Amino acid sequence: MNRVGFGFDVHPFAAGRKLVLGGVELEHTAGLAGHSDADVLSHALADALLGAAGEGDLGQHFPASDPRWKGVSSLVFLDAIRELLNRKGLRIVNVDCTVVAERPKVLPHVPAIRAALGRVLRIDPALVGVKGKTCEGLGAIGREEGIAAYAVALVETQ
Repeated sequence: MNRVGFGFDVHPFAAGRKLVLGGVELEHTAGLAGHSDADVLSHALADALLGAAGEGDLGQHFPASDPRWKGVSSLVFLDAIRELLNRKGLRIVNVDCTVVAERPKVLPHVPAIRAALGRVLRIDPALVGVKGKTCEGLGAIGREEGIAAYAVALVETQ
């Protein structure tokens, strides 16, 4: 049986933080605000995987109120979620993600992001879709106040 999950996340920019997308550090003037590393792409993907498994959302499993998750790499969350899926007899078939940001440009980093996500999810990077889009100057993202990400995941019973 196949199951699909959808995820979304958004974080505002914050000075003095590293910008991490899909487990890859990108050069930028600011990072994203958040309790963990604020990796908006990994957070959207985590919610997609949890949704496909019928397991709620990222905040239920890794609450921002828990000091254990302060500053932690979001790849730790994805690895734990992959393990959860495995225990439930679910296998990740493929994932597809869209990062919405005016800057930095995502395209130059797509191969590294696909590799990092494929490694933690233990799937071929060819099964990890990553795209970058802009808002053409419209809204909060268009004004470069933050970054948003969308993700979809397909899992199947093993």
